[in-house]
Amino acid sequence: MTTPETRPAAAVLLMLFGTAFLAMTTLLAKAIGAGHLGDPLHPLQVSHGRFLFALILFAGYALARRQRIRNPNLRWHGARTLCGWGGATLMFAAAAQMPLSDATAISFLSPVFAMLLAIPLLGERVGPVRWIAAGLALCGMLVLLRPTAGAFQPAALLALAAAVSMGAEAIFVKRLSGREPPLQILLVNNMLGLVIACLAVLPVWQAPTPAQWAGLAGIGAAMAVMQICYVHAMRLADASFVVPFSYATLIYAALYDAAAFGVVPDAVSWIGAAVIVAGGVLLAWREGMRRRDPVPPVPPVPAPVPEPRGHAPGE
Repeated sequence: MTTPETRPAAAVLLMLFGTAFLAMTTLLAKAIGAGHLGDPLHPLQVSHGRFLFALILFAGYALARRQRIRNPNLRWHGARTLCGWGGATLMFAAAAQMPLSDATAISFLSPVFAMLLAIPLLGERVGPVRWIAAGLALCGMLVLLRPTAGAFQPAALLALAAAVSMGAEAIFVKRLSGREPPLQILLVNNMLGLVIACLAVLPVWQAPTPAQWAGLAGIGAAMAVMQICYVHAMRLADASFVVPFSYATLIYAALYDAAAFGVVPDAVSWIGAAVIVAGGVLLAWREGMRRRDPVPPVPPVPAPVPEPRGHAPGE
């Protein structure tokens, strides 16, 4: 029987709703970075807008709830934010130069890189099924890279670097989860991210047009909605059940790209994306099985056998 704490249908709807907004961020980043709303803005400036407007929303929500920041682990927050800022910036740069479906599919490699990084950073052991899933996803990446002289997409390397960065971010999020409230994690992340983005954008800053300001605000708002949906979806169902639905981002990205820019994914794109998704779903399934594996019982400690009472010398 479904309990109020476990609601799979609601979790799926939240994830599908959130992924639509996640794909919207890359659509707006492409419109801004490719010059469809004015002179092209540098990816560093797009990333700055993402953190600025997301922080405004999260800060307003935190004030309404009177959320206090208590004992944040600034070292882990700083590492997580640096990786997240780098991943977002690289992803926005890739989205401006290549089909959104390809950039999105390559970004789905982040769980694979998180798994690989967890070996040296978290001391995790990786079994054969997880290695097969990782290998499958990496094969899909090679298809999307189109490693031939005439078809190679240099921008795909930006999306690949974004996936590595986001995979590293997941490691630090794992360190923080359970130690700090979710809203505090999001709030501190966006505060530190805005500081980093403000410093990085100074050399390339240019005054955005009104349409670009609206696009930047849309990126920040869409990212905030996506993060809220993701957090709540993970609370309502097992991660292994919910995470595969995040791949709907690929469908949204393809639809947005076709509707806004007339870019339709070719057969190579769909094949590469399908292989990456297959690897990701297999990895999510295996993660769920690992969580369900019963913990071997600890053998009971035998009770000490009382020594026979004897007579003390001299009695």
